[in-house]
Amino acid sequence: MSDYMFMLESHLSPDQNRVLSEVQAAAAEANMSVFLTGGAMRDMLGGFAIRDLDFTVEGSALKLARILVRKTGAQITFADERRKCAEMLFPGRVTAEIAMARQERYAKPGAQPQVSPATIHEDLRRRDFTINAVALSLTRASRGLLIDPTNGAGDLAHKELRAVHNYTLYDDPARILRLVRFRVRLGFTVEERTLQQYRNVRAEGLERRIPARRLLEELREIAEDPNPGEVVRALDEEKLLPLFSPALAGGKLNLAVLARLHRAKLLIPYGMPFPVDNLPLFLALLTERLTSREKADLVGAVGLCAADVSAWNKLEVRAKKLERELKSPKLHKPFQVYEALSATAGELLLFLLVRSGFRLVQDRIRNYFQKYLPAALEVTDQEVIAQGGEPGTAKFGQVKSKLIEARLSARPKRPAPEEPSAQEPGAEGQRGTRRLDARQPKVSRA
Repeated sequence: MSDYMFMLESHLSPDQNRVLSEVQAAAAEANMSVFLTGGAMRDMLGGFAIRDLDFTVEGSALKLARILVRKTGAQITFADERRKCAEMLFPGRVTAEIAMARQERYAKPGAQPQVSPATIHEDLRRRDFTINAVALSLTRASRGLLIDPTNGAGDLAHKELRAVHNYTLYDDPARILRLVRFRVRLGFTVEERTLQQYRNVRAEGLERRIPARRLLEELREIAEDPNPGEVVRALDEEKLLPLFSPALAGGKLNLAVLARLHRAKLLIPYGMPFPVDNLPLFLALLTERLTSREKADLVGAVGLCAADVSAWNKLEVRAKKLERELKSPKLHKPFQVYEALSATAGELLLFLLVRSGFRLVQDRIRNYFQKYLPAALEVTDQEVIAQGGEPGTAKFGQVKSKLIEARLSARPKRPAPEEPSAQEPGAEGQRGTRRLDARQPKVSRA
């Protein structure tokens, strides 16, 4: 195993490692060369958490996607016939993209590109920034080989954003939004020639040619960002927010509420599975000061689909219903709170952390994140099996639930009081006194 394969597997969750193996096996069956590319490689080499897996194949990506659906039970959530790529959702809520190695030629800025099959080297050289133009071979004959024709690994080490070629931002002006987002998210500087290219694109007003579908793609990426408020702030400073909605300015742009969303996300224990539908949550907070007409204009500007609009509009109603349940005096035991919240959509919990005015509601959600959920995850499958739960059966879930309830209901053990030394003067009078350091509050790691 190469050092890069070891690095990759150590960065992935068990479910992501499973998907990696399934994609390799399916590509071998279809006799295709497959590579890990894009954001997954950027995040691995940069030391960031890998959120999505990006695979590129020299061959038919849509054919490979159909094979994976048949063999793994994955779903194709979106397919782009023009670019020959598919977005997929695998069991375990692992998201991945399967894309054909391709070349793209633009007749004019912002136009639909002409797409043709290509080798992996040609594919990497047509990408946006060098940090996204790195690939790792997953094909058996060259497994673990790093392919980096534009020195993206070097730019990652120097924390620098550099365009792959001189027309990167001209060909696809939507990339200026990505440039701003990467600068904020990664904390990187922008290389001088890339910065000049950005200035030239802005001077010519090419951002007005960004199509609605690309605005929507970027809006989804901002919503998924750990700190979307800072990205929005940067776009506002660059006067790019009017592309989404001219109303997002001045007093109608509530950056404070997005800062609270960031702090709420920090309460989620790191590495813990916690699915969140981020787009409706982000839109609900971003546009809370906009009128109905202004919200409708934003929907039209980005081409938001009916399902996303519905999820956005219903979010606050669903959150209010949950808020009423969490205020109930019936939820007075830790396991009752855990049971109520473990089956709740993550976006509702985060919305209430940001917007609920009831201290009891906020405290119960915080306790769920910081106490109950970590404690519940300490119950292992081995413990359940030892208590008679057979994996894959209803009894397994019942036994696990009982063990979690016992874990959450157990009183924390207090350390035995120290016996005073006979030589200490006044020890008898101090026997019932607590030590000073025992009164110090515990510091939360959230």
